[in-house]
Amino acid sequence: MRLWTIHPKHLDTKGLLAAWREGLLAQKVLQGQTRGYRNHPQLIRFRAYKDPVEAIAAYLRFVYKESLARGYNFAETKIAGNRRRIVLRCTHGQLLYEWKHFRQKLKARCPTEYAAVRNLKEPEVNPLFRIVAGDVEPWEVFSDSETKIRKKPVPGRRQ
Repeated sequence: MRLWTIHPKHLDTKGLLAAWREGLLAQKVLQGQTRGYRNHPQLIRFRAYKDPVEAIAAYLRFVYKESLARGYNFAETKIAGNRRRIVLRCTHGQLLYEWKHFRQKLKARCPTEYAAVRNLKEPEVNPLFRIVAGDVEPWEVFSDSETKIRKKPVPGRRQ
């Protein structure tokens, strides 16, 4: 599950479809409608908001808005919650980490679209998030082969 901080407009078709599908799964988890994925680290920042379902619904609305811009037919009725304006905080280090991670995925699956963003140092941010100073978020999970941006180890987390 990957709930991107980067603006949905940067996502390729597979990335946008995955953001929608994974956002809907996250919504079900936060509504208590699934048994799996309940402890997924990507949900931590949504759970930190006073109404986690409303927070993930706000995320899904931005993905939905991008789907409309591309002429896709996502079902808006699947989005729970009200239409309140919500802002979640995210660190600059997390944004940069996700951008690097996304571009690696894009390079492998869609070289043409990768070429368009290859030299873009920093992406536009999903309007749900306000970027604050800081390293990669402590909840981020790294594979052993990834280069870590994080400067300080997180207690209890395998580095």
